[in-house]
Amino acid sequence: MTSDEIRPATEADVPAVKSVTDAAYRHYIERIGVVPQPMEADHAVDVTAGKVFVTGDPVVGLVVVEEFRDSVVDEVPSHLLLDSIAVHPDAHGTGVGRRLLRFVEARARALGLREVRLYTNALMWENQRIYAKYGYEVVERRVDGPYDRVHYRRRLG
Repeated sequence: MTSDEIRPATEADVPAVKSVTDAAYRHYIERIGVVPQPMEADHAVDVTAGKVFVTGDPVVGLVVVEEFRDSVVDEVPSHLLLDSIAVHPDAHGTGVGRRLLRFVEARARALGLREVRLYTNALMWENQRIYAKYGYEVVERRVDGPYDRVHYRRRLG
C-alpha cells in the first residue's frame, strides 16, 4: 500500500485505529470536559462491521462511516454518516484529512447516496472551520447527553 491509498481496516489494524484515534482526540478532553466519543468507540466491532477505512503504513489517518436511514421504515439508506475522522498529530498539514474527506464523499457517491452527514463538538472549533471550507453546511446544533454537537451535511451533486 502506498501512503496515499485508503483501504478497509482489518483486524490487525485495530490497535493502530485506537492509537490514532486517541492521539487525534486526546487534546480535546480538557477543553470539552469529557472524553470524546470516538475515543470510547469499540474499534474492533467497527472494523469487523466494515465501517473503518485507514491510510498510511503505518496508519496515520482513518474514517469511520456508516450508511444511514432517516427513519426505521426507510428501506434504502439516505446518507453516509461520517461518524469519526482521525489524523495522527504527526501527520497534520500533510493532506491526510483532505484525502479522507474526499474518500468519504466518493464512497457515498459509489453507494448511490447523495449526502454526507457528520457532527462535531461545538468546542472543536478547528473542525468547524475545516468542514465549512469543504462545503459542509450547518444543519442544527443539539445537545446529546454530555456532548454539545454541531450537525453538518454536504449534498453531493
